Amino acid sequence: MRISTNTIYDLGVAGIQQSTSDLIKTQQQVSSGRRILSPSDDPVASARVLDLSQSQSLNKQYDTNAGSATSSLGLEESMLSSVGNLIQDVRTSALQAANASLNDQDRASIATDLRSRYQELLGLANSTDGNGQYMFSGYKGITKPFVETSLGNVTYQGDQGQRLIQISPSRQMAVSDSGADVFQRIKNGNGTITSVAAAVNTGTGIIDPATVTNLADTNLRQPVTITFTSPTTFDVSSPSSAPPIALVGVPYTSGSTISYNGWSMNIKGTPVSGDAFAVQPSTNVDMFKTLGDLITQLETPVQGSAGASAKLNNGINTAIQNFDQSLQNILTVRASVGARMKEVDSVKSTGEDLQLQYQQTISSLQDLDYAKAITDLTRQQTMLEAAQKSFTKVQGLSLFSYM
Repeated sequence: MRISTNTIYDLGVAGIQQSTSDLIKTQQQVSSGRRILSPSDDPVASARVLDLSQSQSLNKQYDTNAGSATSSLGLEESMLSSVGNLIQDVRTSALQAANASLNDQDRASIATDLRSRYQELLGLANSTDGNGQYMFSGYKGITKPFVETSLGNVTYQGDQGQRLIQISPSRQMAVSDSGADVFQRIKNGNGTITSVAAAVNTGTGIIDPATVTNLADTNLRQPVTITFTSPTTFDVSSPSSAPPIALVGVPYTSGSTISYNGWSMNIKGTPVSGDAFAVQPSTNVDMFKTLGDLITQLETPVQGSAGASAKLNNGINTAIQNFDQSLQNILTVRASVGARMKEVDSVKSTGEDLQLQYQQTISSLQDLDYAKAITDLTRQQTMLEAAQKSFTKVQGLSLFSYM
């Protein structure tokens, strides 16, 4: 078989170039730590790495979102804690104001302090987060949620929404609460029923909070009106009860228990003819109205009027009960926030585990086996040197050397 000199040279150079190419590729793998330098090295593994990398990027974003959710919920929890502390302080002031030894000036001083606490409460309700968004305005983050028209009369300008953050592929987390749910939708009385004295009463009758004695009573939430016909007798009326209640001339003794429709309460003092008291279903009141009404009552002089003093005591009792309900509502919202923070932590932990799994899988697909690569590099270097030396020998062969 005749082989031309050109063929010898071409084959020799091709062999050297191939060995050099293999050596350089292995060097690049060693320097980068990657087995796959281009998709053509392993198309299947390359596609899988791309898919996993995209999933890993999404998971990192979810982790960032979870951190943002934790921050937002932590800020809300802090604000709610401040509101709870304020309500407790205001309740203590109300109890102090109920002290019979205080005069009008003393109660006016308490009212002055409560006015500052009222403004503090309004400020907390209009708090903003780190991005300048109002925390309790629902979806309307740039709208100031609570606007005061007069003492105790505050209008909610937000909506009922809760802002959501995607913290996992299948979970959106609420990171805010509607201000109406936090500050305004608070059941008065004990949350089921409430006992009230008529505003026009002139006697010294003071009504205590009604207590539920039979929650299963079907008439529990039916309004009952007690109207005094004399200091020692009263009539009872509840047309909506089944059967209707219509009692006349019921004997009255100060402090004695009055029970109907699954509730009980007592009235102390000496009501006069025409004074009325009622037990009715709880309705929504807001913190601002409760505090504003208390301030107004404390600023109203009552010295020298037994009837006015009784009206003040009834107002203070109502305010204290409403503050208790407000505090309970704040605790309920805080519990909800805490549960959400715990869930975010759980989802975040799961995401971190998933991130590690993604990294391990990607590593197994594209990372280099250094022991094998170094062995290949040594072998390829030896092969290149052998190819170069053999080419040098072959290219020196010529018939002219024997002539």
